[in-house]
Amino acid sequence: MRKTEYLRYVALGDSQTEGLGDGDDTVGLRGFADRLAGHLAAAAPGLRYANLAVRGRLAGQVRAEQLGPALELRPDLATVVAGVNDLLRPRFDAAEVAGELEEVFAALTAAGVRVATVTFPDVARIAPLARPLSPRVRELNTRIRAAAARHGVVVAETGRVAAATDPRMWTADRLHASPLGHARIAAALAEALELPGSGGTWREPLPPRPPRALVGAVAAEAAWVTGFLGPWLGRRLRGTSSGDGRTAKRPQLLPL
Repeated sequence: MRKTEYLRYVALGDSQTEGLGDGDDTVGLRGFADRLAGHLAAAAPGLRYANLAVRGRLAGQVRAEQLGPALELRPDLATVVAGVNDLLRPRFDAAEVAGELEEVFAALTAAGVRVATVTFPDVARIAPLARPLSPRVRELNTRIRAAAARHGVVVAETGRVAAATDPRMWTADRLHASPLGHARIAAALAEALELPGSGGTWREPLPPRPPRALVGAVAAEAAWVTGFLGPWLGRRLRGTSSGDGRTAKRPQLLPL
């Protein structure tokens, strides 16, 4: 089998992999993993695809809840994208989070699975009020790269591309990629995996936007705090998660 031909793809992760921001729970979620599966199916029409991701999951939960089922599916390709929920927590430990991801990398690659992951963009360039999180993102990315290198994991460097922080790549909550953002993540992974027809166009900047007046920018920040940051903090104080009671949307390998 050529390295561009994958027939059993399993996606592990949290809300980004589940597809939040690309569709909704009424019409269905798509997301970068579904889109990557489309790229894979173009090269291998017999592809079967499973998505084990659940929104709100921490890296340790991804390891504990998704790794075993993923191995049972015997994939030849897996994507592992997690860690953002961890870095939003007050007691964030980059070494611990990267260690959880590395355990997933190690187990999958030891089973002969080709594994791919991504790095994360600077959240301060997406949500200015999140500026204190920038050092966390940089440290987590550095540790993900190192862990990936130790296990031969492919890394799509979405965190190093300026276009990744364009507001149009993100939904109003600034935590989840928009349909365009998900499409670019999928394209980045396709290129990293050297799939036929892939290329570097996902790095290209979007057309310029008209400058926004200061009053509009301030109002947008206030709306974000009220509409998204406040409810998120409320869930943390209550000890609840957006993924409570949810299960994987596609737990079995199925044709597209």
